[in-house]
Amino acid sequence: MIIRGGENIYPREIEQVLFGHPTVADVAVVGVPDATWGEQVAAFVRPAPGQRPDPDELFAYCRKHLAPHKTPRYWTVVEEFPQTPSGKIQKFVLRERFLAQGPAVAIRAESPDTATAAPPAS
Repeated sequence: MIIRGGENIYPREIEQVLFGHPTVADVAVVGVPDATWGEQVAAFVRPAPGQRPDPDELFAYCRKHLAPHKTPRYWTVVEEFPQTPSGKIQKFVLRERFLAQGPAVAIRAESPDTATAAPPAS
């Protein structure tokens, strides 16, 4: 669970919305520290084959389907997720990777051929 400004946010709800987007093959949502809100929502997206997810498009898609405080503010495109031997995504590793890179860039891509953009307007 992510606690943002005293509101409980369930990552699975956001993941279910993003699974409905055609450019998304897999997604993991985690909370990352934020000085103002306590935590912010970060989404790690694995693109569908032959697709290039656009962070602005994903942001707009989430805003159509979710409350504003549930919409991810940070987006990272990944080629694969760290997994346990049984296949479960290791979200704590994603959070550690995010923190190691620093939250200076709001939208980033781990694959070099995926375009990045400025932070979306709230």
